[in-house]
Amino acid sequence: METHTQPPSAVPQLDAQLCFALYSTSLAMSKLYRKLLRGLGLTYSQYLVMMVLWEKNELTVSEVGERLFLDSATLTPLLKRMEAAELLTRTRAANDERQVIIKLTPHGDALRHEAAKLPPSILQATQCTLDQVVDMKKQLDELRSSLMASAA
Repeated sequence: METHTQPPSAVPQLDAQLCFALYSTSLAMSKLYRKLLRGLGLTYSQYLVMMVLWEKNELTVSEVGERLFLDSATLTPLLKRMEAAELLTRTRAANDERQVIIKLTPHGDALRHEAAKLPPSILQATQCTLDQVVDMKKQLDELRSSLMASAA
């Protein structure tokens, strides 16, 4: 019986894959954020929600979801936990009860000052210059846009 095997050069190599480089970098970044966010009492997902609300308070769940590329089924349990932690409030919109408005509490708003200390720590951990990080972020934004267009 004859077996057909691909030559070794045709087999995908893990370390040569862009997806693995992105995945493993994301894991490393999450680990760093977990350590830094511990003092704020936030998870990384909660931190992302807080950043959206620090930019513009009083958004609907769908507006927050659009900014974070999350659907409401994923976002709602997270928002409920954040409400229980008194970081934000969730109220039905008066003009459309299907919409839920998310608003920071005074405690959630006050965390913004502590969170302002994180970016310099992240920059230092990358061992990159600010220009390098800005350029990398731009390239990643373009990559995400291309991938989302291809997946549509």
